Amino acid sequence: MTRLRRKMDELTAARRTALVVYLTQGDPSPEASIDLCERAAAAGADVIELGVPFSDPNADGVVIQEAMQRALARGGGLDSALSGVAELRRRGCQVPVVLFGYYNPIFVRGVERFAREAAEAGVDAVLTVDLPVDELDELRRPLGAAGLDVIPLVAPTTGPDRLAALRTLDPPFVYYISMTGITGAAFRGAAGGGERVTLVRQASGAPVAVGFGIKTGADARAVARIADGVVVGSAVVRRIAEADTPEAAADSVARFIAELCRALDED
Repeated sequence: MTRLRRKMDELTAARRTALVVYLTQGDPSPEASIDLCERAAAAGADVIELGVPFSDPNADGVVIQEAMQRALARGGGLDSALSGVAELRRRGCQVPVVLFGYYNPIFVRGVERFAREAAEAGVDAVLTVDLPVDELDELRRPLGAAGLDVIPLVAPTTGPDRLAALRTLDPPFVYYISMTGITGAAFRGAAGGGERVTLVRQASGAPVAVGFGIKTGADARAVARIADGVVVGSAVVRRIAEADTPEAAADSVARFIAELCRALDED
């Protein structure tokens, strides 16, 4: 069982909502990314989604696109992400890590090789934003053989056939995006509300984490009332971009995560 499955089981048993924090690997630098992961975990993040920088991040909004551009300019990428996770594990940090990104770098590397190297580095699961549910087997099978999980991405527009396919993937959780569009938009509540999240949970047999547009503790608390997990990305990445130094970025992110944790604990 991966760290991620153990963590989700632990949170479910404790009736706690998972806080999933997205960070772009390589922003503000590859070295600082590792420190940020450690600080995020210490501040209360239950899971880290580590975004792999990609040259054409068309599912992401301006905040994450700019973070990826900064990261690529500073040596970020798939190689750096894998070595960064390995260093995180060498430091003793056991926060579950979901490698988050686009399929092209994985395909170019070779899926079997990628799965083997990700497992060796200490990655727990992989989420690819541009590989739909009915095509995930080409990634799930090699990952499963290496002991890793795959995280499916579900939208408000995902149809019944794809929802029905979720259970065969046996995911540790499903990422449900709260709206159609790109990351970083203003939060308008989870599309379909609790009924849609319940439908996804029943179809998959897995916990459901909701993301896209969650920027405040109040947003996180609202999502926690209907979901098993809350995903916060652009609001974290923005704080890194606005900081003057890597140390200031880590402090700002840690304070924000602590604020989110307090909001989630209020319920």
